[in-house]
Amino acid sequence: MSTSTAAGRHKGNLYIALTLTTTFMVIEVIGGLWTGSLALLADAAHMLTDAGGLALALLAIKFAERDRTPQNTFGYVRTEVLSALTNAVVLLLLTVYILYEAYQRFKSPPEIIGGPMLAVAVAGLIVNLISMRLLASGSQESLNVKGAYFEVLADMLGSLGVIVAAAVVLLTGWQLIDPIIGAGIGLFIVPRTWILLKQAIHILMEGTPPEIDVLLLEKRLKEIPGVIEVHDLHVWTITSGIDAMSAHLVVNDLASGRETVAAARNIMKTGFGLDHLTIQLETQVLKEAEAKLQF
Repeated sequence: MSTSTAAGRHKGNLYIALTLTTTFMVIEVIGGLWTGSLALLADAAHMLTDAGGLALALLAIKFAERDRTPQNTFGYVRTEVLSALTNAVVLLLLTVYILYEAYQRFKSPPEIIGGPMLAVAVAGLIVNLISMRLLASGSQESLNVKGAYFEVLADMLGSLGVIVAAAVVLLTGWQLIDPIIGAGIGLFIVPRTWILLKQAIHILMEGTPPEIDVLLLEKRLKEIPGVIEVHDLHVWTITSGIDAMSAHLVVNDLASGRETVAAARNIMKTGFGLDHLTIQLETQVLKEAEAKLQF
């Protein structure tokens, strides 16, 4: 059976956002080449990345919906995390290119046509606002959708920047505002992209979910009647919305094991939101025998 993911629940909105983004990306590329605007071309480049990010997100969902196999017992749900990681890397590389192009234009500013540039930017802003609305709820649940949402957010702010640049060109004729805005669009997304990159790497490194206090979790397990020690405690994220926990509980008496496991599961579910659990019970004698085998 396939595993349901947080991103999968927002697949329809991702498809709509991808269609809107791809369609308008072509318009922005044409507009950028026509007007000679780096800010508009930078925004079009962001839209290209948006389209790629949305397509990767949908591809990841498609993989995540595939059935589990004996070789992949969790299925392919972690493809979503790989998608988010790819989006972050591409955005950072794109920023480097935009900054380089801005530097070149500072040295030799091209002539820019302000009117069409403004019209295209306003239309782009509307498209981005619609896409953001579609992805907002999913970005709170899925790292995959969050990556796509950040890209659309960056592009929306990019459209605002292009509107400002076009207005300045029309009103004052100052051409250097275009590479300034273009560079600003690139720099704006770096902190958010870096956060996304860190989150994806943290999951791939089997890091503890940030909302889980492992010390408190261990303390609560030790408070269960009959539990004298907790060891080999691990908490990690499989993909967005799916966290897992495993632990060995050393108990006084294995005869009350059913009650102990039930209590542990209840604490994990109600106190920490964890329901994908592996709990092993053992006595002190069994623990010591296991330790000897490890050597």
